[in-house]
Amino acid sequence: MRMYVLTKKNVYAIILCLVFAILLIGVNFDNVATFVSTGSVHRSLPIYRVRTNDKRIAISFDAAWGNEDTQTLIDILGKYNVKATFFVVGSWVDKYPESVKALHDAGHDVMNHSSTHPHMPQLSKDKMISEVQNCNDKIEKVTGVRPILFRPPFGDYSNLTVDTMKEIGMYTIQWDVDSLDWKNPPSSDIVARVTSKVKGGSIVLFHNAAINTPAALPAILEKLQSEGYQFVKISDLIYKDNYDIDHAGEQFQKAPAAGQTGTASSETKKDQSDEKQTKTENQADSEKDAVSPQKNADKKSQSDLSAKKETESDISQKTNVRQQTKCI
Repeated sequence: MRMYVLTKKNVYAIILCLVFAILLIGVNFDNVATFVSTGSVHRSLPIYRVRTNDKRIAISFDAAWGNEDTQTLIDILGKYNVKATFFVVGSWVDKYPESVKALHDAGHDVMNHSSTHPHMPQLSKDKMISEVQNCNDKIEKVTGVRPILFRPPFGDYSNLTVDTMKEIGMYTIQWDVDSLDWKNPPSSDIVARVTSKVKGGSIVLFHNAAINTPAALPAILEKLQSEGYQFVKISDLIYKDNYDIDHAGEQFQKAPAAGQTGTASSETKKDQSDEKQTKTENQADSEKDAVSPQKNADKKSQSDLSAKKETESDISQKTNVRQQTKCI
């Protein structure tokens, strides 16, 4: 049996190795601690809703598949003097240019929903730009107006999607109220869902080819108008500059920088007045009733997104069946 004898030299060598190992581990942990304490996760968000003290809201329609009810929707919106925003796919523009022109002529905004309806996060930056600019070209050719709003297909986006759209001058738009009309529920369910969830600054999602949306729309417009809501286009609802977006996707206008001239937003005025305590009691009570940020909008929309991805292909199939049935 071979015996290993520790000499003073070996002990020194072992001690040095242990010290080196401890120092190495310490450096690594220090790097981790530095990353945790100073690093931040960048997250770019679309606009889900807008922070406002008034009762302006926007309704929107995604147009990617059928076209049976587009004119019916135009007629209903016209009856109630409501302007809406339609996000159209480039291939839909190719198939139905007359409907695109009819939407524009009726005073509605025709905006971008991509050219071929892909999952944007799966594309490179150059492909994203191509998808959006090709669709912009098609819309502009028909309407004479180049879109500034983009809604990602399936509601699917990434940091790169939002950042790339901003680079090319586009605002990425989601929604905070999903009508779920794409699931084809009864019209009464659509009415109840939308009217119970809307708040000032809300953006509502519909689809132009959903079967029961035309039946639900009049009741929704009547009820919300009776409650004092004003329908505007998304381009008139959002802030175009000097804004930020909170963790829930709610856009709000930032206070002007020191020395900056111009009229402050309603939120800024509210803060300044609170500090000076010059508001009357009635005005203060009114401020207490102002709409608070919707903290769960992002979580809800991501949940709806998951369900929507699973059923998007079913919608296309149902629409094809519907078209065939009408032809018969």
